Amino acid sequence: MFSKRIISAIFLIALITAAVTTGWVFSIAVMFFIVLGLYEFFTMVEKKGIKIYKYVGIGMGSIIPLSILLRFELTKKWELSFISLLLLFLLLMQFRRRQNSGVIVDISTTLFGILYVSWLLSFLIKIRFMPNGAGLLASVLLMTKLGDVGAYLIGSRFGKSPLMPRISPKKTVEGAIGGLIFSLLGALASRLFLGFSYLHLVIMGIALSALGQLGDLSESLIKRDCGVKDSGKIFPGMGGVLDELDSLLFTAPVFYFYISIILK
Repeated sequence: MFSKRIISAIFLIALITAAVTTGWVFSIAVMFFIVLGLYEFFTMVEKKGIKIYKYVGIGMGSIIPLSILLRFELTKKWELSFISLLLLFLLLMQFRRRQNSGVIVDISTTLFGILYVSWLLSFLIKIRFMPNGAGLLASVLLMTKLGDVGAYLIGSRFGKSPLMPRISPKKTVEGAIGGLIFSLLGALASRLFLGFSYLHLVIMGIALSALGQLGDLSESLIKRDCGVKDSGKIFPGMGGVLDELDSLLFTAPVFYFYISIILK
């Protein structure tokens, strides 16, 4: 299992390194992962007996990153308009149902999946197309993923105190502290890309560490509710796309808005 994790991690690092250097390549890679993530999410939900329009949800969810990639915006706040239209579309599709039961759950789950996977991960593309996008992207990836590495290494070696056993039995307080330390190291290393003061970087490191671990726990909560161990099997020894990108679901949007305010 450990060797599989190493191989998968090396592959991810190589892919991210190659993608970060080229905006279009990275954006297409994120789109690919979003589609896979949506498939994983809707497949997990189906195991709970919820009747959703899986491929409609995947198709609609793909529009968000594609529109960002193509710089297509009907209005400055087009995402809210798109979500409203999506809700209307999902409501209209319910008229085809033979039974009325489960309508609210099905619509809410489909919409949640699109927002949770597609909208949140799309902020990675937005970050890449900001001024100094490559450096900003490298920073958020460094702080977030180093936190994942630290939590795994410290937790597996020294972890004894359960963090939230009801949600994720293997996660420990020691692992969370390890993730925080590694995220802080990633934040300090990001000074090469950001040029912020050390105090500023420490604050960002702490915030992104907390958000990354919250994203990890949130996905664990969803998997536990759906009765699955991993969201998928695309990465041997590591799970699916959501298992690998869950920590970025919250760090990417917060980092984007934070940098937008700082650079404004």
